[in-house]
Amino acid sequence: MFSSSVDASAREVAIQLLARREYSRAELARKLQQKTFDADEISACLDALAEQSLQSDARFAESFIRSRISRGQGVIRIKGELRQRGVDQETQAAALAAVEEREAVDWFELARETLERRFSTPGDSPKERAKRERFLAARGFDFEQIRYALSCL
Repeated sequence: MFSSSVDASAREVAIQLLARREYSRAELARKLQQKTFDADEISACLDALAEQSLQSDARFAESFIRSRISRGQGVIRIKGELRQRGVDQETQAAALAAVEEREAVDWFELARETLERRFSTPGDSPKERAKRERFLAARGFDFEQIRYALSCL
């Protein structure tokens, strides 16, 4: 499978990382580069891991999306964080659709619940309302979801 001991150790490092949690291909590549593995070795290692289904950007994206939904984050922020982790838009869209379908995600209700957890009282003054809007926008909710959440509190 792997000819040199350097390849085997790159594989071992990658598998140790994947044993703890899912990683995107780009994240794994970055981690292996930090360990000073050669770019060709990293590429070959990651290709082999993907072939064996030990690393999958689609699986990583779905897991990541579920974890961020449980934290009360909106789709805008989730997509941005996935992009930062090197997941392409096609994989993002497929993973998001799969999670939304399986878990029946209602982004409007998630925005309301997130706001409710953070602020127990309604913000009557324009300053308080703006504070709540900024909070939800930073969490990655769009304008319509923010408006809905504020109308429910």
